[in-house]
Amino acid sequence: MNVEKKVRQYESDWQRLVAALSYGVFVLDGEGVIIFANDAAADLFGRSITELIGTPFSFPIVSGTPSEISVIQPNNIIVKAEMSVALGAWEGEDAWLVSMHNITERKLAEEKLKQAASVFEYAQEGIVITDPDAIVLEVNDTFCRITGFPRHEILGKNPRILASGRHGKDFYREMWRSLLEEKCWRGEIWNRRKDGMIYPENMTISAVCNDDGSTSHYIGLFSDISEQKAHQDELEYIAHHDPLTDLPNRTLSVDRLQMAIAQSSRHRRQLAVAYIDLDGFKDINDRYGHAAGDYLLTVVAKRMRDTLRSGDSIGRIGGDEFVAVLIDLCEATDCVPLLDRLLDCASRPVPLDDHMLKVSASIGVTTYPQKAEVDADQLLRQADRAMYQAKLIGKNRFQFFDEQQDRGIREHHEIIEALRRALIQNEFQLYYQPKVNMRTGEVVGVEALIRRHHPTQGLEFPSQFLPIIETHPLSIDLGEWVVESALTQIESWQSNGLNMAVSINIGALHLQQSDFIQRIQELLASHPAVRPQSLEVEILESSALEDVSHVSNVITACDELGIRFALDDFGTGFSSLSYVKRLPVDLLKVDRSFLRDVFDNPEDLVILGAVHDLARALDREVIAEGVETVERGVLLLQLGYELAQGYAIAHPMPAEKLPDWVAAWQPDPSWCRQQRIDREDVPTLIAAVEHRAWVKEIERHIQNGEDSVPQLDETACRFGRWLKSTGEDRYASNSSFEEIKQLHHEIHVIANHVVNLHLNDETIMVENQIEKLHETSARLFSMVSSLVQGVD
Repeated sequence: MNVEKKVRQYESDWQRLVAALSYGVFVLDGEGVIIFANDAAADLFGRSITELIGTPFSFPIVSGTPSEISVIQPNNIIVKAEMSVALGAWEGEDAWLVSMHNITERKLAEEKLKQAASVFEYAQEGIVITDPDAIVLEVNDTFCRITGFPRHEILGKNPRILASGRHGKDFYREMWRSLLEEKCWRGEIWNRRKDGMIYPENMTISAVCNDDGSTSHYIGLFSDISEQKAHQDELEYIAHHDPLTDLPNRTLSVDRLQMAIAQSSRHRRQLAVAYIDLDGFKDINDRYGHAAGDYLLTVVAKRMRDTLRSGDSIGRIGGDEFVAVLIDLCEATDCVPLLDRLLDCASRPVPLDDHMLKVSASIGVTTYPQKAEVDADQLLRQADRAMYQAKLIGKNRFQFFDEQQDRGIREHHEIIEALRRALIQNEFQLYYQPKVNMRTGEVVGVEALIRRHHPTQGLEFPSQFLPIIETHPLSIDLGEWVVESALTQIESWQSNGLNMAVSINIGALHLQQSDFIQRIQELLASHPAVRPQSLEVEILESSALEDVSHVSNVITACDELGIRFALDDFGTGFSSLSYVKRLPVDLLKVDRSFLRDVFDNPEDLVILGAVHDLARALDREVIAEGVETVERGVLLLQLGYELAQGYAIAHPMPAEKLPDWVAAWQPDPSWCRQQRIDREDVPTLIAAVEHRAWVKEIERHIQNGEDSVPQLDETACRFGRWLKSTGEDRYASNSSFEEIKQLHHEIHVIANHVVNLHLNDETIMVENQIEKLHETSARLFSMVSSLVQGVD
């Protein structure tokens, strides 16, 4: 009994022991039904012990070698287990004893290790593992492929055997600082393969730490970026070079200039910036095509690059423009030989097929350093402006930047922009100066004269702004505004019963536009009420002579439209008779300069007479401008002129004042009765004017004391000789002739007296006698004028 009790006690203790085991235990009867399960087994199956007892065991019962099984729990979680089966006894009966160890975590760890090993082996990146002292412990195949080192040659070595020599100590010092302090370093590094080739890598090095924070080993992961680098370098090259000439483009040229500036400052040497623009390149493109132009650019670019020194650089910054940076100069003038060579490179002909392409270059030059601090962009702007000056001077040359000259250019541009704004803001206005027939009093038309109402300086005259824009495209815009405004005003006057022809001034640049006729037609079409005959175009003689053939065609086309043409400032453009004959203008307008001193300059009087006769011979009308006194009008009428304009008739006036002026206008009575003198009497007028000029010479001698004493002998002066010859023959019978002779004698007596007084420093008496001399001279001229007019 005691034995049975001990056996039962033993079995009970053994069951409790099994129940407490950490791995799962099942006891199965001979039919494979679960009769016992401990807590670990219940956890492994995800069910309670009660649920397990009495259920068939779901796995094959095979004793012997342990097997791996997968247990699917009720919530579909799969648990990996290692199962062992043995035959035994349970509570005195034969039974199967099953043990199960949960190996899920071990399997996961094994899978991870397997995956890690696979990554290590098959990774496309090179992997290297070192100990804390950077001795290589392991590398993968990709490492060997990239570096060219077999595994056995690299194990146990320091990775420094891969060093390229491109990085200095500071680079590696920073790498180790990052590894020790941040446990990681990543960046780009250049290494050397076994065959000596240097190549770039993207690399990450990580420190693997023990639980105590100490480094157990390092893992380096890298990839060869040679192809990416080559592609990047290619893109970088394309981004910074001109595809046609292979020269640096603007971006790289500016960068090199900035580096040259820094170098110049460090070494205290000068540099020069040369802005090069090819002259005549557009003509090459227009005549031979863009392919020929491109070929010329490549040839000239290579010449210029080859002619510079090794430290200099040249780039193409657009079209036919280049910039050269000339460094290491002792003096600014040291660059002159280089500039001459650049000019030669551009001007030498370029053979192409059967043609010789020829251009030249205009070069603007500036230097560094300067008195004021300047940067690369400022130097380029200075050189650009100097180049512009070289073109203005005559091309095929170089021009150094001049600060004072540049200031003038900037001011010029500022004025042009101000005038552009003035046009937009309606600051311009047309004034109108009447043109009349002095003898009949008829108002034959008006000339439109532009004015500007300056916001702060008041009314500005054309001489204050038109010369500034004479060669600028703004002159075309302003010219079109004048045409439009004049047509609008003609239309307005017509609606109020005043039919008035208007002449407008057209500049040379505007006249040379290929669409000039078309624009005139379009503007006329926008004012259908205005007859083309109401519009007259005035052009300067000097501008007409720039291209006689073109101007002649324009005049002919305008004539077909009904528009009249006048040649303004005639006599100042050194025109020949053949040029005037080729220009089919309707009207010659004599320049005001010939009237300004006509009573004191016999040459002006001769020209006035000759121009009038020329106009009659060519069947052209003629008008004189600058008639500022009644006396000038009388003289012009004596020479045969009838049409005139000037202050003696009317000042230019706003459009709204013209109708009242026209209604009230009357010519001076002396003009109405003045007749043209006989051509044989013209020399008499000339002689009288020359005598007035002689009186002026006497006065200048007294005032200056420098000129030699004019001829004082009354028989030797031109008027005295005229009296003894033509005067006696033609006018001896005229009662006033003797009085003229007496006045002439009196003038010479006064002149001799004035000279003697001057020699004796009798200043007050000299002044009195000079006044008397002028009065007597005026009387003489008046009597001669009456004489030739036939007034006794």
